[in-house]
Amino acid sequence: MNRFEVVRTGASSTESEPVTQKNVSHRGAAANPSAKAMQDKFGAAIKRIEVIWGETVAYVDPASVEQMIRWLHDDPSQRYDFLSDVTAVEYRDSEVPIEVVWHLRSLPYRRFLRIKAQLPKGKPLEIASVYDIYKSADWLERECYDMFGIRFTGHPDLRRLLMWESYKEGYPLRKDFPLRGRFSRSEQLRQALAQNPEARYSMEELTIADAFAELPTDMRERLSKGERTGE
Repeated sequence: MNRFEVVRTGASSTESEPVTQKNVSHRGAAANPSAKAMQDKFGAAIKRIEVIWGETVAYVDPASVEQMIRWLHDDPSQRYDFLSDVTAVEYRDSEVPIEVVWHLRSLPYRRFLRIKAQLPKGKPLEIASVYDIYKSADWLERECYDMFGIRFTGHPDLRRLLMWESYKEGYPLRKDFPLRGRFSRSEQLRQALAQNPEARYSMEELTIADAFAELPTDMRERLSKGERTGE
């Protein structure tokens, strides 16, 4: 029988009692010990290390992201076993690269590490997927692709998550996205109504329609007339 390991926060730390930081300065605090270990391991692939409000940020070479994150996950001295987020940042300055961001937590060592890789605008926005390392990256990467247009190479099912598949207005969280969209409201409505959800989802997944069909006849009639049933 497979047994789950009970991970107690800070259990692998050499400190006798890991504590929550207090009175943290904006800049100048000591970096997470993993930062020095990464610099020793990967050298020039670590562009720079910053500590902001007590949180360590490592700017890394985009080509080395997958290798670094795998090491942080697998190495017994690091054990970053929890990927809490994958997101991106685009700044208004057109000369500033888009940043892809990973939030990693090591529960055994009670550490937090933010990894950032910068992708220059005007070039393909592609970077390696970490799905093989963290299965939780599945929908996180899909959302990042959907909202920012960043392609995660190696992802097994990279398709839009929040917008529909044929959505053609671009990527809603990009700074070049117009607030009212690129199409008129009538065109947006036409596209939405033209969608065929059965083409991508099974009827078992479309449970709302099934649930309505299974309601008693009198309740369906009342709901169809807009009556609030209270059930």
